[in-house]
Amino acid sequence: MSTSLIRRGFLPVYAGVLTAVFALSVITGFTRPRTASFDEIDVERINVREPDGTLRLVVSSKAQFPGLYFEGREYEHPNRSTAGLLFFNDEGTESGGLIYGGETAPDGSVDAYSHLSFDQYEQDQVLTLSTADSDSLHKAGISVWDRPDWSTQELMQVLERVKGQPDSVTRAAVGDFFAGRESAHPRMYIGKSQSGAVSVRLNDPEGRERLILEVAPDGTPALRMLDEEGNETARFPEAEDS
Repeated sequence: MSTSLIRRGFLPVYAGVLTAVFALSVITGFTRPRTASFDEIDVERINVREPDGTLRLVVSSKAQFPGLYFEGREYEHPNRSTAGLLFFNDEGTESGGLIYGGETAPDGSVDAYSHLSFDQYEQDQVLTLSTADSDSLHKAGISVWDRPDWSTQELMQVLERVKGQPDSVTRAAVGDFFAGRESAHPRMYIGKSQSGAVSVRLNDPEGRERLILEVAPDGTPALRMLDEEGNETARFPEAEDS
């Protein structure tokens, strides 16, 4: 058989084999398992997204921790430097998280913390569970806040516009932004304060403490009521005369 006949017979077969291999690769590629199992993974950051790409959860190291997200857009955070988890709502906006850290400084001082928060829609945290430790401070508690209805994204846009400007320009822009806007106020705290007392502290809508149920560091219990200026108006049991 001549070489030309061999070539004419081989080429169609060869082309058919390549087509079959390509088709098989495509089929198996589209039907491959979409889950995997690992004994151990080392990563600096994991992003969990919806099928449309919307970010829903970030697990990150301190070095890769994200900024503030609003509707999928990331803004630079002014002072966040930590590791932990961040949760995002259906629109890709930050809605809470868990952060933690702790270290001993070169001078021997200790600084440690943990913080679980739940955010108001497009605002900051309204419920937190947190701890703080240092050489002289051991604090842990639950806090509830009132937050305004304006979106924090508005503030991020202001800071973005003045980025790189002198501090005086930034302070003026931030001052103008908050002028006339409703502010946040703490409403309740339950926990151990830096004084060593454990207490339930209830505040009025302006954030002023009005009712305190407390056990002092020496074990003395008390129920106290305060006026708008912070003056004690009633106590049970009554304070003993000194």
